Amino acid sequence: MKITSVRAFLLSCPFPGPLRLPFHGGVRTILKRDAMLIRVRTASGITGYAPGPGSENARRLVNDLIGPFLEGRILADPDALRVLFMEGPGADPDAARIYCAVEIALYDLAGKAMGLPVSEMIGGRVRDRIRLYGSAGMYMPPEGYAAEAAGIHAAGFRAYKMRPAAGPETDLKTVELLRRAAPDLELMVDAHTWWRMGDRCYTQWEVEQLAEEMGKYRVAWLEEPLPPADHAGYARLRRKDLLPLAAGEHEPDEDAFLDLVAAQAVDYVQMDVCCQGGYALGRRLVAEIARQGLSFAFHSWGTALEVIAAAHLGVCWPQLVVEYLEYPCYSDGGAPGMYPFPAAREILKDPLEIERGDLVVPRAPGLGVTVDESVIERYPWVPGPWSYFEIESPPSRRAVTGDHSIPWSGK
Repeated sequence: MKITSVRAFLLSCPFPGPLRLPFHGGVRTILKRDAMLIRVRTASGITGYAPGPGSENARRLVNDLIGPFLEGRILADPDALRVLFMEGPGADPDAARIYCAVEIALYDLAGKAMGLPVSEMIGGRVRDRIRLYGSAGMYMPPEGYAAEAAGIHAAGFRAYKMRPAAGPETDLKTVELLRRAAPDLELMVDAHTWWRMGDRCYTQWEVEQLAEEMGKYRVAWLEEPLPPADHAGYARLRRKDLLPLAAGEHEPDEDAFLDLVAAQAVDYVQMDVCCQGGYALGRRLVAEIARQGLSFAFHSWGTALEVIAAAHLGVCWPQLVVEYLEYPCYSDGGAPGMYPFPAAREILKDPLEIERGDLVVPRAPGLGVTVDESVIERYPWVPGPWSYFEIESPPSRRAVTGDHSIPWSGK
């Protein structure tokens, strides 16, 4: 198949007004949610799709660098094209990372041409389902988390992730209330705010005390309670055996991931296929995680296309190795969730098949889903970061873009 066109489209779902979420030491303001849709066309009429980071820099790399490299080339083996790219423009780390998102579309194309699901082309699936955890819970009072968790549980999910940020005492109260409200629900605690509070960041002692107390409530894992680069700190905390730890979504490259794994710093290593290296890095990383006796859990914080792209890699490994896939829950149509993000669902013409909290991964060719390109026109790009952290002390304002591997993206 000859590649004729490679394009990246940015999408935005702006909110009617800013969503302000106070936390211990500041406030987070969310203005919109962004996404990227990558489309690769061929002379034979087959089209492949992939998710990508919702940032202008990523779009520029796809449209101005990766696209011109791929256009006119013959797609027979996606791996071979990646090798050629890495020997040339892929010497730039950012370009290499974004190329691996585009490569998902090449696998979608190749699978459609060969009549095979992507999972059979990137290792071979060993199961048809992967366990989901409903991910929501953004900086609320304890009662708000409890109500949301109950709604997500009622929707069929068996696991729920929330983001506490109200101070150590209230965070612990939240977990206690959640456990009472939903005794059978797996509970994940994403503590990424604890190191984003300026002078009010939680101390090492506070983190250890919270980990010890939260461990009593059967927390499945405590995610990113320390700055992401502090692998030694994570390793020290893990050796105390207070509760399982998770991290990885902010690792900048493969060497950093391998250091996290080699240090036995966490129980669950997390990676975002969309932002952090695609299938190529994912396959290498999960193999090393398995050798080290650790577990893997996907970070997936965008659209249904991102969820299904990650799932095809996940089902190539047994649940003992790849245990969970993150499923972000949005409040469209009154559903329990964080806020509305209709493009996340509408990017696919048909909903994903979720059964008893598991995603059933289709066996149809390629990614096995049908993309609705009308989202490109219906949700035009709104420039600028999607959210900001405003820190009280020292006063500062930090932006976050749709590339979740970058802790901060600028002022």
